[in-house]
Amino acid sequence: MPQMKRTVKDSVFTYLFQDPQYTLQLYKSLHGEDDGVEEKDIEVVTLANVMTNDLYNDLGFLVKDRLIVLVEAQSTFSPNLAYRMHLYSAFTFKNYADENKLDSFGTKKMPLPMLEPYVIYTGDQDVPDTLRLSDLYIVKGRVRVETEVQVLRGDSADKSDIVNQYVRFCKIADEERRKGGPTVETVKRIIDRCIEEGVLPVFLASRRREVEDIMVVLYDEAKVREIHEYNVRKDALKEGVEKGRDEGTEKGISAMVATLKRLALAKNTVVQELIRNFQLSPQTAEAKVEQYWD
Repeated sequence: MPQMKRTVKDSVFTYLFQDPQYTLQLYKSLHGEDDGVEEKDIEVVTLANVMTNDLYNDLGFLVKDRLIVLVEAQSTFSPNLAYRMHLYSAFTFKNYADENKLDSFGTKKMPLPMLEPYVIYTGDQDVPDTLRLSDLYIVKGRVRVETEVQVLRGDSADKSDIVNQYVRFCKIADEERRKGGPTVETVKRIIDRCIEEGVLPVFLASRRREVEDIMVVLYDEAKVREIHEYNVRKDALKEGVEKGRDEGTEKGISAMVATLKRLALAKNTVVQELIRNFQLSPQTAEAKVEQYWD
């Protein structure tokens, strides 16, 4: 049954700022003094799957080959955000150097753009204006490696400011979810209310169908994962039993223990499966698990 995504605010952030006109508005919100930048001067350089655990940043864009802006949207505050932005900065610089054939081992100075990291905070905690990597250092003293992240709260006096607009959208989304739950009707109320209150009105009104689609999932993600894990486990059990039949019981037991261990099942669960599938006594099943666990 369709329902509202848990990550609805992240989805709207990504969809909003992948549009050049809104990326430009974001840049002008950060650098109102620079009126010489147009949409064509901005290139999106958002990282995707840059680390082994598939971490990626929310938004990165390059302005006129002179400035890189990295932006994260966060509803839950973490004191470790500066560390994460430090990593994103390093990977972004590496990508820039690779794409522009810059030689880090050469004798000439590499012409790197300046980089500015920001966090748009949409939660209710009292958070610092600036987060620093050095705040995490165990030993205090002279700082030789630093990353400073400016926190944006959407509290500008200009209510049409795009950061203000996005933060207000998130507040409305949270309020309506609390009242109506994660339903499709809640999604519709969020959009209706935002348009009525002048929050991202052009964006939401002109792309209502697309925005509704990205705010909704067509299935219960937890249930889908549960079904998938059940079927993987069932196949593993079948494989173990078949190996026991075809190659001998001991090989089947060994295969089942190894497979279920890879699936991160607890030892006591594996013991129960051996008892059920190989008609072992509890003591023998426990011994076999210990024997083949490593």
